[in-house]
Amino acid sequence: MQRTVEQTDDGSATLFVPELNEHYHSVKGARTESLHIFIHMGLRAVSANSPRVLEIGFGTGLNALLTLEAAEADKRSVHYTGIELYPLAWEEVEILNYSNHPSFKTLHSSPWEKEVPITPYFTLKKTEIDARMMINTKHSFDVIYFDAFAPEKQPELWDEELFRNLYSSLAPGGVLTTYCSKGVIRRILQSVGFKVERLPGPPGGKREIIRASK
Repeated sequence: MQRTVEQTDDGSATLFVPELNEHYHSVKGARTESLHIFIHMGLRAVSANSPRVLEIGFGTGLNALLTLEAAEADKRSVHYTGIELYPLAWEEVEILNYSNHPSFKTLHSSPWEKEVPITPYFTLKKTEIDARMMINTKHSFDVIYFDAFAPEKQPELWDEELFRNLYSSLAPGGVLTTYCSKGVIRRILQSVGFKVERLPGPPGGKREIIRASK
């Protein structure tokens, strides 16, 4: 798919896919949105000493980078699994200028399907697979970042079967966070067992987001 670079309102960049008429991040602020939804409302909402994170939609690696930074700042070991069916080349990501830290390039250049220690506090495993084909392993994760394209763009990734598998994959007390707050998605999450909260969205962005807990 063709992708172009666009600046968002907080000064950080994102990718735009004309074929889908869809952005990888919020145009109101890529970095601001990711920090709010996935770090503040997700990673830092669980009490696990060494949280295991699953990201649906590795994409540009921004969420992984922010998680690595949080892990280093908090001195809290994180094991991070990123699922992505359509990996981006480093050349596509580099021009976004998310970070000059050498670990950011390492996130993208590290091999797929292997666990790679990126820093003493952050271990990465990238998996090139359709999320619907993910092996359902009970209690594998403490946090799930659900960052697929919007339901109207990728409806196959917002169905009850996938969310049921994700619920089973969460440890008790685990959470799933997503930018999407549509009523139909809230009802699907509730139907598979999640307790769903509507939380304030990121500054200057969406009015509400969802956090679903087990």
